[in-house]
Amino acid sequence: MDELTLSVVGIDFPSADRSKSNRRMELLLCAPGEPVDLRREPKNPHDANAVAVFSARGIQMGYISAERAPLIGRRMQQEEHVAVFQALTGSMGYVRIRFGGGAPSLPDVVAGEIGARSRGRAAPFDSDAFYPDPEGPEWGA
Repeated sequence: MDELTLSVVGIDFPSADRSKSNRRMELLLCAPGEPVDLRREPKNPHDANAVAVFSARGIQMGYISAERAPLIGRRMQQEEHVAVFQALTGSMGYVRIRFGGGAPSLPDVVAGEIGARSRGRAAPFDSDAFYPDPEGPEWGA
């Protein structure tokens, strides 16, 4: 696991800082490939493994999901890492992280999918690409 996509959760909650910045708005301002800062929060009262995600402008955008945070936090302590903004899709933001040096690559899924759909066939599956989960039902499950 040298490189992977991580979901950013809590994007609709207000930030704890005094600015009361809007996390979703900050995600909307980010461009794919823009650097992001991942910060461990061992004193977080809700989760000692929490990893916060901050934009290049220093605004908090949310947290790495609780399922991934312990693994990512440990690897962040042990290895060099670089993270970039990947996408905002519906109610979820995504960042791409690379461990062990170098910059993360962004999968070029959109162009391949659009081209394949315009020709009436499915795009080839790329195991390294970013495929967001479809949106849930309208009632929010």
